Amino acid sequence: MVEISRTSKKNPFLTTNQRKNTTFYFKFFLFASFSFYFFTFFLLTHNPNLGLIHHHHYVSNSNSFASKALVQSEPNDFKLFVYDLPPEFNADWLSDGRCGGHLFASEVAIHRALLTSRVQCMDPYEADFFFVPVYVSCNFSSVNGLPAIAHARPLLASAVAAISREFPFWNRSGGADHIFVASHDYGACFHAMEHEAMADGIPQFLKNSIILQTFGVKYKHPCQDVENILIPPYIPPESVEESVVHGRRRDIFAFFRGKMEVNPKNFGGRFYGKRVRTLIWKKFHRHRRFYIKRQRFAGYRSEISRSVFCLCPLGWAPWSPRLVESVALGCVPVIIADGIRLPFPDAVDWPGISLTVAERDVGKLGRILERVAATNLSTIQNNLWNPKNRQALLFHNHIQPHDATWHVIRNLAKKLDRSFRSSRVSNQLRNDT
Repeated sequence: MVEISRTSKKNPFLTTNQRKNTTFYFKFFLFASFSFYFFTFFLLTHNPNLGLIHHHHYVSNSNSFASKALVQSEPNDFKLFVYDLPPEFNADWLSDGRCGGHLFASEVAIHRALLTSRVQCMDPYEADFFFVPVYVSCNFSSVNGLPAIAHARPLLASAVAAISREFPFWNRSGGADHIFVASHDYGACFHAMEHEAMADGIPQFLKNSIILQTFGVKYKHPCQDVENILIPPYIPPESVEESVVHGRRRDIFAFFRGKMEVNPKNFGGRFYGKRVRTLIWKKFHRHRRFYIKRQRFAGYRSEISRSVFCLCPLGWAPWSPRLVESVALGCVPVIIADGIRLPFPDAVDWPGISLTVAERDVGKLGRILERVAATNLSTIQNNLWNPKNRQALLFHNHIQPHDATWHVIRNLAKKLDRSFRSSRVSNQLRNDT
């Protein structure tokens, strides 16, 4: 194991602020330590709530209420260190303008949000968790339309080699307290096609780590056989605001726009969406109450805001960005993906705001939706417009109370038993008693 002392030579992975802070506190300590001690003693004896002090880098002057809510509600149970990796692991990929805005962009949004979070600590020796910001989904579009992520495994391996060479933290825990994002089709397997993803499995060097991934199913699957937190796909929050059609009634009964092959093609022994979308097209594209379109349309989110039911069938993977778009725009999501596991079930009232239709019953969609419309549609719509459901599924560049990154942090706080530092402190307390 490579040991790096706190006073070692300059580390290329430390940020400029970290280096400045180190020099500043060293000098300051020489002439102000006694004053600081008495001042802190005074504060603590007059206000015991100031006993825990955390870094808080983002406070909005224009919205003090939201800032106070964030301070009060963001979990305080752990500290997180964000590695400052060289740009070839993340920033260089942003040269593709789509990188920060497509459905896989949660890897970018989470990184940005954590850099301004109160849980971020500047001293890695005080951290419980370590976030490794590697963007593997930015170059997502290839000639055949599949995500191009063949570079993911070597890029991640290179990042792990770098941090394990420069720091002692990966080696001391075997990566158990390190966090990665896998925001594409089959998550921690880092492949877009299920049969190949399952054959390759999760890279051996990541099997001890925590993976934030969009892929999740309720049955045993090799691509979720790792400590993971299920996250929603990324939808730009500003696009939601732009797509709301205020004061207009929902004049579309059932809606879907997206990839639909009239005659599904066999790709490597697999059919896109298990032929479900093809069946929807053949059965309902001429139905008077269904609005089904195959062509791309830049303003299709405005169509969602006009719709009562939004179909969310599986594609290559079970999850779809339509899950988030539908909830955010008040359209009842109709989930057609057997065995799908949905993000943040303790925060999002999925049973109360959505419908689930088995893949084998897709031909009965018309009758199913008509029955719901005649019985409990108003109840579902009232549940759907509870803002907490929408907030929990949206990522922001700065964490907002109860948004998607906030829930990531909340779920990480439940995993402190994986923290090398916390385990060491707990053991020390037990030994002292």
